[in-house]
Amino acid sequence: MSQESNIAAQAAFGSAVTGGDLDAFQEIVAPRSVDHDPAPGQVPGPQGYRDMFAEIRSAFPDLHVEVEHLVATDDELAFAYTIKGTNLGVLMGHSPTGREVSYRGMQISRFEDGKLVERWGSSDELGMLRQLGFMR
Repeated sequence: MSQESNIAAQAAFGSAVTGGDLDAFQEIVAPRSVDHDPAPGQVPGPQGYRDMFAEIRSAFPDLHVEVEHLVATDDELAFAYTIKGTNLGVLMGHSPTGREVSYRGMQISRFEDGKLVERWGSSDELGMLRQLGFMR
């Protein structure tokens, strides 16, 4: 695949996350896709991403992800991003705070035939939890 098709696939993934069209993962994520940094209880493949982002979108209905830097090869993408949102729903068993958060992360994605097959990533979840007042 080309860099352009991988960028398009990643853009579709991002649009599904921010727009809430989580069923789109069926077309974007390979059935046996592996997330090397999964959320607790996250299953492989499209359903795992759907479930994870459904919880995040429920907690942050105005979720916005801004890609700040992107590097692409013929089969991989690496990017840095900032996540912003307002906590208006339950998150990890905690009641909504109404607080806004802004935290950074990085991700590497590998694609085959235009579908996500592997993901490695890290975001500042501790920073997010601190901004919400859940941790010191």
